[in-house]
Amino acid sequence: MKRKNHPATDAVYSPTLTTPWTASVTPENVWKEYPRPAMVRDGWINLNGLWDYAFTGVPDMPESFDGRILVPFSPESPLSGVNRQLQPEEYLWYRHSVTVHRPEEGRRLLLHFGAVDQRCVIYIDGKKAGAHSGGYLPFCLDITPFLPKAGPDRMDASSVTFGLLVRVQDLSDTSWQSRGKQKLKRGGMFYTAQSGIWQTVWMERVPENYIQSLTVTPDYDARTVTVKAHTSMPGGAVNLWAVVRAGGVTIAEDWGSDEADRDGEVTLNIPEEHFFPWSPDTPFLYDLTVGTTQGGEEQFDTVHSYFALRKWSCEPDARGVLRFCLNGKPILLNGLLDQGYWPQGLYTPPSDAAVERELSEVKALGFNLLRKHAKIEPQRWYYHCDRLGLVVWQDMVNGGSRYNLWFVTYLTNVLQPLVRRLPDAEPLWGLLSRGKASSRETYRKELQATVEALRCHPCIGCWVPFNEGWGQFDAAGAVQAIRTLDDTRLVDEASGWYDQGGGDVCSIHNYFYPLHVKPGSRTVALSEYGGIAWPMPGHEAPGKTYGYGTAKSRADLTARCKKLQLGTVLPQLKKGLSALVYTQLTDVEDEVNGLFTYDRAEIKPDANAVRSVNAALAAEFAKVTR
Repeated sequence: MKRKNHPATDAVYSPTLTTPWTASVTPENVWKEYPRPAMVRDGWINLNGLWDYAFTGVPDMPESFDGRILVPFSPESPLSGVNRQLQPEEYLWYRHSVTVHRPEEGRRLLLHFGAVDQRCVIYIDGKKAGAHSGGYLPFCLDITPFLPKAGPDRMDASSVTFGLLVRVQDLSDTSWQSRGKQKLKRGGMFYTAQSGIWQTVWMERVPENYIQSLTVTPDYDARTVTVKAHTSMPGGAVNLWAVVRAGGVTIAEDWGSDEADRDGEVTLNIPEEHFFPWSPDTPFLYDLTVGTTQGGEEQFDTVHSYFALRKWSCEPDARGVLRFCLNGKPILLNGLLDQGYWPQGLYTPPSDAAVERELSEVKALGFNLLRKHAKIEPQRWYYHCDRLGLVVWQDMVNGGSRYNLWFVTYLTNVLQPLVRRLPDAEPLWGLLSRGKASSRETYRKELQATVEALRCHPCIGCWVPFNEGWGQFDAAGAVQAIRTLDDTRLVDEASGWYDQGGGDVCSIHNYFYPLHVKPGSRTVALSEYGGIAWPMPGHEAPGKTYGYGTAKSRADLTARCKKLQLGTVLPQLKKGLSALVYTQLTDVEDEVNGLFTYDRAEIKPDANAVRSVNAALAAEFAKVTR
């Protein structure tokens, strides 16, 4: 099949900007860290590095490959070495030869993908081993049945070599799939579309009956933690055991029985002398080890994890104004909108060190919150937020059919608040890009999978099912679904507009109008504002300038930000404003309204001024809540 030409989209947006970590990325050291810090096993195998790749116009296996791609960077990113956009009618193929120790009798070999955008089929030695849909979610395959058998003709029966083949298709914004801010024709608030493998690929050896996942539920008030192990063979583990350590000292341990056809569960008490609540100021993490025994045999599965004791609520302050509270005390959540794009890697940061550095700098500037916008990050990103003390408000990934800019954005802002209060009924869902029942069902499944994948991370303080109406439907149902899965966090039902009055948050987006806050039955958050653009010379990507107002220089940007924060935002704190999300953390392509440049090399406003303003906001909040 001859490939169609798409002049508007074939040219991948390839900025010349490089980050301070770009030069250190090599096939030998690319993303070598353990990818799942909240559930660690010994004996894992990292498959990142150079793979073969091919683009085809048909779903049949290619006869030859086009070259080498650096996994886990998407083919659209410069760091992948490919720099080519996958089109909706194309298929992207990956090929990799893997040699590992053959699993012992009674053990399994699992193949993990952090994320593959958007649909993929996995083959082992040409045989289909599994498939997955959903470009932001991790998945795992038991590939043991597909491994070549050991025979007398094999020189080394202790090892096994097999061919790993992955076929990817990504419809991007031509369909209703979850895609976030990606768009084939990028520009403005939409960015370069990416595809394929964009998180770590890895393997691990496990017993026949292994722990698939953990549900760890801390109870702050009771000073307990309940651990539930979901095993591959429920009812097959005779015992579940758990050990809690604080600073290397064992403080609690217990056993729990695994009843037939049920997963094992155990509740442990945290001694008062080791009760250390988690907060942005004191982000204490308890170490947790969980294991199972199988039958009367000495077969164990052991995983290492962590948790925190903290409690989110909405309660009146000393003056009777409703506030976000952490561990029973009012807290000002002061943060940034985070898109998670990088100039050389798109969705994939150049390294774990780059992630850690960025988050540490956010904390050092006096912020304590990041709103992760329309993206699910690799697990290590949340791990760093856990240990650094950064609260995360997690968006579900936007999707649905074509984005109706005229209705969702323009009409809403011109005719507010009339349009913002439209009923959440099926006739409206089509205008909000959720007219198809299949799209709505996929969203429900991915909402559940998102919560299940991330609820292990203490940093997550709030779930955000919808943003500015895009893809919104049955908001009340989404809130209820989240509450059923996780009742320990807050829920921002509809960030921005099309608010139906549910959830815990009255969520305001304000870029163009006077800011007025009124206390109500829900706690008030200014969940998007600011967005002042300034393309810093030498650090801007080639393209148009997009933002919500434009500064002329660093001094001008600093002055405008200071005026906005102290003159407009600070007076609203006493009226009930309890959370702030400035747009945004970094520049992204055309959108140059970040506090940091796109290459992460510079902070654009004066850093001392930012710290001083954040300190003033915190002091005012403490004053008005006493």
